[in-house]
Amino acid sequence: MESREKEVVKSNFYYKDIQDIYEYGEATFGLRLADLFFESILNDVEKLETQYLLHPECRHLETKTKIYRNIILGSYLIIYRIRANKIEVLRAFHGSRSPKIIKQVRKIKT
Repeated sequence: MESREKEVVKSNFYYKDIQDIYEYGEATFGLRLADLFFESILNDVEKLETQYLLHPECRHLETKTKIYRNIILGSYLIIYRIRANKIEVLRAFHGSRSPKIIKQVRKIKT
């Protein structure tokens, strides 16, 4: 399954979310593990240019066209939206977040 390359655009919410995830990881697990997890997030998001269809549809944001998908990293979900010419990375959530909060992702503009 080959997909054409698309530009990856990240929302301001995403940047704030990954900063919070990093700070939590550093305080909880230490600098080394926080760095490794942060790099993992950045690498997976970078790969979305060509691998945006690889990840499953977000079960909290189901649509007929399956435009809302998520990368699953441990307990975290990185939610993105597939558009005609770009991929919009919207949020990075802990999987325990309320579905109501996750559904608000639809309103984010990039």
